[in-house]
Amino acid sequence: MGEKQAPEIAKLTQDETKADTENHVKPETGDVETRAGNQCEQDGKEGQRPTRLYKRRWLIVLLFSSYSLCNSYQWIQYGIINNIFMKFYNVDAFTIDWMSMIYMLTYIPFIFPVTWLLDKKGLRVIALVATALNCAGTWIKVASVRPNLFAVTFLGQFCCSCAQVFILGMPSRIASVWFGSEEVSTACSIGVFGNQLGIAIGFLVPPILVPNVDNLDELADHIRVMFYITAGVATLLFILVVFVFQERPKLPPTQAQATARLIPPEQYSYTASILRLLRNKPFILLIITYGLNVGCFYAVGTLLNRMIIDHYPGEEVNAGRIGLTIVIAGMVGSLICGIWLDKTKTYKQTTLVVYFMSLVGMIVYAATLSLGHLWVVFITAGALGFFMTGYLPLGFEFAVELTYPESEGTSSGLLNCSAQVFGIIFTICQGKIIDSFGTLAGNIFLCVFLLIGTIMTGLIKSDLRRQNANMLAKAAAEGQISGQDYGATALISTPQTPPSQA
Repeated sequence: MGEKQAPEIAKLTQDETKADTENHVKPETGDVETRAGNQCEQDGKEGQRPTRLYKRRWLIVLLFSSYSLCNSYQWIQYGIINNIFMKFYNVDAFTIDWMSMIYMLTYIPFIFPVTWLLDKKGLRVIALVATALNCAGTWIKVASVRPNLFAVTFLGQFCCSCAQVFILGMPSRIASVWFGSEEVSTACSIGVFGNQLGIAIGFLVPPILVPNVDNLDELADHIRVMFYITAGVATLLFILVVFVFQERPKLPPTQAQATARLIPPEQYSYTASILRLLRNKPFILLIITYGLNVGCFYAVGTLLNRMIIDHYPGEEVNAGRIGLTIVIAGMVGSLICGIWLDKTKTYKQTTLVVYFMSLVGMIVYAATLSLGHLWVVFITAGALGFFMTGYLPLGFEFAVELTYPESEGTSSGLLNCSAQVFGIIFTICQGKIIDSFGTLAGNIFLCVFLLIGTIMTGLIKSDLRRQNANMLAKAAAEGQISGQDYGATALISTPQTPPSQA
């Protein structure tokens, strides 16, 4: 920038500082505040751009976490009391399993158009559509509480499953757009935390609200109460998103995000981005391993009631509590893993250890399920959940590191698509194996694939592109970079050189 612009920059700095004070924001630790000297080009190189952390970021991620909770709760609300819904709607167990699997099936064809919409329209539009669909689905279910209206309740669940497509890939995107480099993994974990808390409530609440009674009229009243509560919460969250949810902060939170904003929209091709990701070998391995791990979790969650009732008849409520234990332990694991990543940046090492412990947890759970002691199942299921659910934010954040500067929504979408595919396959196969050979054989089936996933995780090359981009941007600001170029940082460091792609 020329000398003529320096006074304007100084004035801008004062205005921004004043505005940030009024809006309760602070500069990110490690980032330089806006100064004229840092905004000038020195020896042909441009310094750091202004970054800020706004307190509103916590409201955004908590609101997202809340409507993610409301949606994920409904994923398991039929399956955890499948024997009750089988009786009420007069359908078989496999049909009720599809009330959970529809969440997985819907995701596969819709994730690509939804990811395209996220890149074109942004976070706010996606949040509005997600909460609107979720709200509509809950009210359709309210109208379905009659034994001959299973098709209507399935339609409501289908609407909620469509909403899920607009939710699952969002945590890493919200973390990148709103949070600093030292807290992105924690923020992503909070986003995943809401999803897992919803599943936990889905395990706990339906068995309590809908007891196993023989009178269908009384049963209908219990189901109706459950559906009305869900619809009320979904409606409130939709209203909050309309009035509160914001697209992005005025100033970016990190240098990497500031660089990403510089990429002109006309230079971005969604199709080209997908093709680049599919040529990224470490990311392809992560897609497969993530799908194997999360697919196993989906199968265990969907079939948990059947497995528990098989060994402990009449324990529907405890089946829900075991599911709650799995998810609560997993939520703790998610937060611990997120904080650990922010502190250490050891993405591959942490992912590999947690993956291996998921395998160990699954083996122990399978071996102890039939011992006849429910308290043992609670402990082993909790250990399984701690690692298996704790893996979720690790996969998201590792993917963002491997694929920067590609859209976080695209990489997350591909991970989740893999999880849904494997989830459907594992749920159907494990269900058939349980019917034919028992729960032990079904759980061993999952252990085999977790072993394969652990081995493949060890083969992933740790190429932390986002971390490198942040370090290079800071080095450039200090005049310590000489002609180096990494990913999207090329747009600010060496404009004459195209961004490199792996």
